[in-house]
Amino acid sequence: MADRNSRFSVKRKEKKAESKTNSEKDKEKEKVNENTAKKPEKPQKKPEKVPEQPKTDEEKRNGESEGAAGADAKSSDENGEFQPIELPPFEIVTGEQMSPFYFKFQFRNVEYSSGRNKTLLCFRVDAAGGSAEPLKGYMEDEHATAHAEVAFFEQVLPNASLECDVTWYVSSSPCVACAAKLASILQQRKKMRLCIFCSRLFEWEEPEIVEGLKGLVRAGCKLRMMKPSDFLHVWETYVEKEDQSFTPWEDCQENYNYYMEKLADILK
Repeated sequence: MADRNSRFSVKRKEKKAESKTNSEKDKEKEKVNENTAKKPEKPQKKPEKVPEQPKTDEEKRNGESEGAAGADAKSSDENGEFQPIELPPFEIVTGEQMSPFYFKFQFRNVEYSSGRNKTLLCFRVDAAGGSAEPLKGYMEDEHATAHAEVAFFEQVLPNASLECDVTWYVSSSPCVACAAKLASILQQRKKMRLCIFCSRLFEWEEPEIVEGLKGLVRAGCKLRMMKPSDFLHVWETYVEKEDQSFTPWEDCQENYNYYMEKLADILK
């Protein structure tokens, strides 16, 4: 009996020892967790900033519009709303017919052309001998790198060897730069003849303009002012009028006479 009791007592002691060992393990785990929680994290080193290289003028010009567009898109995403991004204006617009509003506003031969910040150019190209159908259309420019007068020879009539007659109806006479460029083109293209009908004279009081128009005429260009019948011709040929009719404004003839006198004084 003594041996049996002693065996039981040994087993009980072993179980107590095991239970004690397990409890000690749990306590040690808790201490480790506490130490881990209390142990402050090491601050991470911030990456050193690399000094930016100064941008060239070209990179600045190319990046300004992209940066503005990106800022607009970012703000719209943050607000959860879509905001249209403003696109740059068309440099040169070419077509067969213009809207009636454009014609009535841009071609009106008023003395002071306030708000008319573009040039509309209606053209007709007749090949020598009538071998082909006349080429017709219109162009307009606004904030463009090339004005409509110069762009015409780059986009519509790039062939310098073509023998032809070119007729323009323009909302305003050429500026100094365009007059000089047209005179140079006429000197190079001996087989081309150019006639320009102008609705208004652009800054005709400026000495540079006067000299530019004189040089253009000396180069062989025929320079005319648009009379009421010319406005009607442009309306019938180059305007998407549908069922609308056109009646020249009240002072159309009077303004034509005024500009005719100014042009005669310039070219005398």
